[in-house]
Amino acid sequence: MTIAKADLIEGMAKGMAVLESFDTERQRLNATLAAQRAGITRAAARRHLLTLAHLGYLETDGSHFWLAPKVLRFSGSYLASARLPRAIQPTLNRLAAQTGESFSAVVRDGDEVVIVARSGTLRMLAYGLHLGARLPLHATSTGRVLLAAETRTAFGAWMKGRALQRLTMHTVTEAKRFRELIAEVRRLDHCVAIEEHELGVHALAVPLRNMQGRTVAALNVVASPARTGREAMERELLPPMLDAARELRGLL
Repeated sequence: MTIAKADLIEGMAKGMAVLESFDTERQRLNATLAAQRAGITRAAARRHLLTLAHLGYLETDGSHFWLAPKVLRFSGSYLASARLPRAIQPTLNRLAAQTGESFSAVVRDGDEVVIVARSGTLRMLAYGLHLGARLPLHATSTGRVLLAAETRTAFGAWMKGRALQRLTMHTVTEAKRFRELIAEVRRLDHCVAIEEHELGVHALAVPLRNMQGRTVAALNVVASPARTGREAMERELLPPMLDAARELRGLL
């Protein structure tokens, strides 16, 4: 969404940029690091950090700052009120009960995917499939499904001048090969990613479309060791996932 410059509250935008500066790589920031990450002056970063701490969204030892539990109010309110997670959750639970695997639904946020719903299976993987987890678009099955849903013009603009980060020895980072991979995902209408984001992780994803045919999310499964490998996943897990995606169209 774009708005007129006169309607933009610069202070709020800068405050949110500071809040978004905290991630898994940098859990604790001082004013200098926050300024660098948010693209603002150190003085402005310090004021925003102090204000956010005063409001309870950050904690501090006087030098460094880190996220406080209060920030979970945003994610909690989203998960409780957003239509997409509530519509998908019963289907995720059913798939998990049928297959014994862990399923999740993700949406795109910039260069990342965000998990907005997941099955309640007890088996946990190192993949970190917790609600709100953020994963890179280029190295995940869900990210590639969502990129494949873009128009060729939009995907070309996203790729232009982009360096794809290598996360494991198997991550596809060469631009030509990655473009070919996305073209294959468009053709097959699903994606298998094997050990590209994390070693030992084999994932399969399909697009979730609404009644107008627009891809609004992606459905993902991380297979257990007994089902690793492209052929086993496509044979055993792809059919029920495609059935689920068709069933969900009327709800999305």
